Amino acid sequence: MNQQEKFDRFVERFPHPHKNCFERPHISRRTFFELAGAGVTMGCLGPFVHASGGVKIVTQPVTLKNTAKNVVFVLMAGAPSHTDLFDLKVINGTTPTSFNPTMFNGINWPVGLMPKLSQRLNNIALVRSMQAWALVHTLAQTWTQIGRNPAAALGNIAPNIGSVVAIEKNPERQPGQVFPTFLSLNANNAASQVGNGYFAATYAPFKISEAGNGNANTTGIANTTNVSGQTVSNQRYSELLTVDGALRNNSPYGTPMQDMGNFYTAATQLEYNPVVNTAFQYSAANSQKYGSTAFGNACLVAGQVLAANQGTRYVEISVGGWDMHVGIYGTQDNTDRATNLNPLSTNCLGITFDNGLSALMDDLQNAGILDETLIVCAGEFGRTTGQLTGAKGRDHYVQQTVLMAGGGIKGGTVIGATDALGANTINYGWSAQRIIKPEDIEATIYSALGINYTTIRYDDPFGRGFEYVPFASEGVYQPINELWG
Repeated sequence: MNQQEKFDRFVERFPHPHKNCFERPHISRRTFFELAGAGVTMGCLGPFVHASGGVKIVTQPVTLKNTAKNVVFVLMAGAPSHTDLFDLKVINGTTPTSFNPTMFNGINWPVGLMPKLSQRLNNIALVRSMQAWALVHTLAQTWTQIGRNPAAALGNIAPNIGSVVAIEKNPERQPGQVFPTFLSLNANNAASQVGNGYFAATYAPFKISEAGNGNANTTGIANTTNVSGQTVSNQRYSELLTVDGALRNNSPYGTPMQDMGNFYTAATQLEYNPVVNTAFQYSAANSQKYGSTAFGNACLVAGQVLAANQGTRYVEISVGGWDMHVGIYGTQDNTDRATNLNPLSTNCLGITFDNGLSALMDDLQNAGILDETLIVCAGEFGRTTGQLTGAKGRDHYVQQTVLMAGGGIKGGTVIGATDALGANTINYGWSAQRIIKPEDIEATIYSALGINYTTIRYDDPFGRGFEYVPFASEGVYQPINELWG
């Protein structure tokens, strides 16, 4: 029995249900090892138990990559077509000639669709042997952000990966660093943006939609100045603290009051701060370099914020419009109203993505921080392969590809391979010898940052123990170490 068969047997016996949390099956350590036996690799030593801030923490001894300091996670909401983008399959009579498929060291790339990224493939890795768990947008988008089944136990209170990074990296913040640890850009759809879960509000994403409104924004973060002036603003805040400051620290009214106090403190640090203005403002010329789009502007801000080194360690950027069930290649006259993958269309999402991501990679490289910034670009699933549907589009499909860059990974790497249509994985391409899942991507992110992905925190509301990556302590999910060569 190979590793994929063992994993399939594990999933069959203990499925990942898309149901309510009380229907979640349970697997014990003993039962799992009876199932998987020696087929799953894990540390041979026992767990390490310690307390952090009064919280019981249990970890397994594992080797971490620890090559990255920051993460930029691009959520490609709507599910991009993997066979038109990162796992290009040329279908005669279907694939537009404008894609200009070109081979670069064994990677077939749509140069017409993403011309700038084609020149940066030496810094890019592609994970092609990945499949999603579910084909429902909201559920799968949430799954991608929390690395677990949203319908399972703890799923509805699970924090975003960025919030886990925030709580782990908070002790490393230096005096004077005033930016939020977790920054979220373009999260206009509240349903697709996962927050801090059961973690304290301090670790919630700091959401900014204005940064990606498609126009050059010279004002930066809104509401960082007061119409009455800085002196009056400071005086009013001082008077406020005199009235209710004592109720915010160790508040008898509980966490919400303390969270509000932390919000006030963080907000005042962002006010009248020239570092904030420099990082969150940008000129029309810079915006144009990134494509003058919502996504481009968000990438621009992300790069500036990380270069400022003011405490931000995780940036999530949302770029939607990939749900192309109809007219995925646009219309012949290029007068398209919906986003598409027609390089000649003004609504081509491939060009938008190409402009923004390539410029971000360049600016991170110029700032000397690309090698310490892991970029992860992932949708919630892929799209159907081969010929287009009757609506000239592609529907939901489990096979998908994830693009990564920076963070010390080996550029030009391709993990796994699919068949001629891109419909099925035919080569896993990594040591686990099975399909890659969102949980494995999550473990990879944590390992790159030096965070122990087997961590279990016993501070969740139900007292069950919150696993950073479900079943990772038992060896089920693990980092894709082959990305580092």
